[in-house]
Amino acid sequence: MQYGYFNDINREYVITDPRTPVKWINYIGSLDFGGFIDHTGGALICKGDPAVNRIIKYIPQLPASEFKGETLYVRIRGKNAYTLFSPYFVPTLDQYQMYECHVGLGYTRIVSEFYDIRTEVIVFVPLGGNREIRDIRITNLRAVPVELDVIPVIEYSHFEALKQLINADWVPQTMRSECIEEQRGYRTLIQYAYMNKDTRINYFTSNHAASSYETDRRHFLGDNEYGTWESPGSLNNSELGNHEALRGDNIAAMMHHIGILEPGESRRIITQLGQCRSITEEKESIESFRSVESVNEEFGKLKYFWEEYLSKLQVETPDKAMNTMLNIHNPRQCYITKNWSRYLSLYQLGYGSRGIGFRDSAQDVMGIMDSAPEEGRELIEKLLRVQKRNGSAMHQFNPATMIANEGDSRDFEDRPKYYSDDHLWIVLAVCAYLKETGNMDFLNKTVPFYEKDKSGMPIEEGTVLEHLERAVGFTGNDLGRHGLPLLGFADWNDTVNLPAGAESVFTACLYGKCLSEMIELMDFLGKKKLKEMYRGRYQRMRERVNSCGWDGEWYISYFDYEGNPIGSKVNSSGQIYANAQSWAVISGFAGEDRALKSLDSVRSILNTRNGIKLSYPGYKGYDPEKGGITTYPPGTKENGGIFLHSNPWVMIAETMVGNGDRAFEYYSQINPACKNGCIDEYQCEPYCYPQNMLGDEHPQFGLARNSWLSGTASWVYQAAVKYILGVRPHYKGMTIDPCIPRAWKEFRVRKHFRGSIYDIRVRNPEGVSKGIRAIWVDGTVFFRNVLPCFRDNRLHNIEVLMGRDLFLTEEDR
Repeated sequence: MQYGYFNDINREYVITDPRTPVKWINYIGSLDFGGFIDHTGGALICKGDPAVNRIIKYIPQLPASEFKGETLYVRIRGKNAYTLFSPYFVPTLDQYQMYECHVGLGYTRIVSEFYDIRTEVIVFVPLGGNREIRDIRITNLRAVPVELDVIPVIEYSHFEALKQLINADWVPQTMRSECIEEQRGYRTLIQYAYMNKDTRINYFTSNHAASSYETDRRHFLGDNEYGTWESPGSLNNSELGNHEALRGDNIAAMMHHIGILEPGESRRIITQLGQCRSITEEKESIESFRSVESVNEEFGKLKYFWEEYLSKLQVETPDKAMNTMLNIHNPRQCYITKNWSRYLSLYQLGYGSRGIGFRDSAQDVMGIMDSAPEEGRELIEKLLRVQKRNGSAMHQFNPATMIANEGDSRDFEDRPKYYSDDHLWIVLAVCAYLKETGNMDFLNKTVPFYEKDKSGMPIEEGTVLEHLERAVGFTGNDLGRHGLPLLGFADWNDTVNLPAGAESVFTACLYGKCLSEMIELMDFLGKKKLKEMYRGRYQRMRERVNSCGWDGEWYISYFDYEGNPIGSKVNSSGQIYANAQSWAVISGFAGEDRALKSLDSVRSILNTRNGIKLSYPGYKGYDPEKGGITTYPPGTKENGGIFLHSNPWVMIAETMVGNGDRAFEYYSQINPACKNGCIDEYQCEPYCYPQNMLGDEHPQFGLARNSWLSGTASWVYQAAVKYILGVRPHYKGMTIDPCIPRAWKEFRVRKHFRGSIYDIRVRNPEGVSKGIRAIWVDGTVFFRNVLPCFRDNRLHNIEVLMGRDLFLTEEDR
């Protein structure tokens, strides 16, 4: 625990040592306006698409000690010299007396003490707002008065983020800054690319008189930029240079003389960074946020939003790390992935290559259904708009323009231009929304398909139900020589890129799960013929998977275009893949014996103390026939690495065969909160899930990367709540079906569901993993494990008794 600790009361993670192994970040605002802030105050802010409207320059590849985007300097005035430091530690790297970065819900609070000066800065974006607020409070901890200056600094990026990096001629010629003088000594520094001067203005201002300013990086650093961010030459002078940059590297720095602070005295400065069409039109709003009261009010609204969001589902289990994640950080990460998809992080750099992924967001959205189902529905509708008329889907799209593309498949002329799994995830997403809300009218909503005519209008539209029918219909008709779904360019494991004609057992199983969802939906809708049609398709695919996909101890994952198996004991590398095993169980294709054998193979071959590897053994050289998986060394990412996204699928499969001990063991192995004591090995943030860890074929086994924007968040949340704790929505009500560690004696779930609150208390006196002896609803015995929908805005007490002797259903009685 050498880098920080969890504070569950305040719903924060508190970093106490700024020298973390890699930068740790937090998200503020949204894709409309926002970005991320790192634990030493640097930030990347954009308004909309970070590729085409980036505001702050933040280059993650620079050393951690370097200035990135934003910082704050405090200057102590001595008799003959200044003492300069940054309360964010970076970039001055002074020895601190105390340092805390509080990673909160939609805000970051940095509290530090240097030279007996205490600084507290809260950084956030107001809900629905278009400005970053930094609320700065400086306190004199000395026994004598001290005179201080406060100098906040930001560095701008060209709005076209990639051109900032690759065009050093045109970009600097377009960048300009100006200073607007105001009453009371206020200044607003504005910045724009020349072509945007009448449409898109960045601004930086404060609520304190600024005696001077600088907008030219060259002048701020000094000595023709041989000055450094650690010790800018201009800060050796009493005032900044008041240069309005006419080109070059634009910054915004303001000198605030806050005067003499008596012992224990504090001063407060609020800065704003924003973007607007007209600074004149924005003036009233800027003035409002100079008010301490307005900033306090907006920060209170932000905290209230997260209190409400998290209140929709809370748990009490015997495991503290599970409680921390399920009650705070996991649902928060699900909301972040829903908002940002794979747009912008320390690892997804937002230069225009990804946008919103169809398969990514269709899975992400399932993680917010407990707390924000209608926001989920809105995202689902966007996804449906990039589904094609044949039922397949475009791989990714820009949400502002709704222009989509086929992803990496565009780079390979000889490979198919679709992914075999993309369109199927939307079936699971829509059904998750329907089960959560009961809003069956959504199925009748008309949504256009992606194809357009010459005028840009949709050629065809269909109901949501028709979109689902076409999704499963595409896969059902897109079969290879074994009668299994064709791989397309790839399935979920998008680094296995086999030549056209290859088949995917994973996609077959995902298709099977979608068919089972359609069977259940048709049954609820009373559409018997469609139900039987889907049941027939399900049985035929189940037979095909089991007749050609079973390898003796586990399921094969692929057949190449010549019919050769991949993920088989006959292969020297890539003998077994986790996904074919977990989804054979999730789909119901695997019978009891094969389900147990395949999961035992996962445990004996793929499981490690840090999580389950995606495949084994790793490929040891590049093979263009196999594709991207062979570009990684063994033990890395998809090539034998621990790809966390696939781990919760194994957890779900284990609960389906009744093994709660294994399911929870797998949950804990990848729980980032459990990594807090081994950060030097793990390295990433302990308060959010990464995408991957290095596997045990790699010398740096256990090292994590690509945190925050990962489908891991959604699926672990679902695995834990719906399958381990066993509380999952059903069309007819709420299913209670826990599968827990036998050592657990009790747990509790409090969930808002369709207008009522279910307070579910589960007791396990016999020490079983699965099985219910009795249920009481508001004190009355209930003979089903699907609780009714009350829709009465009341709290209902649910008592569940687990045990070996199962209760009888009403039908049995």
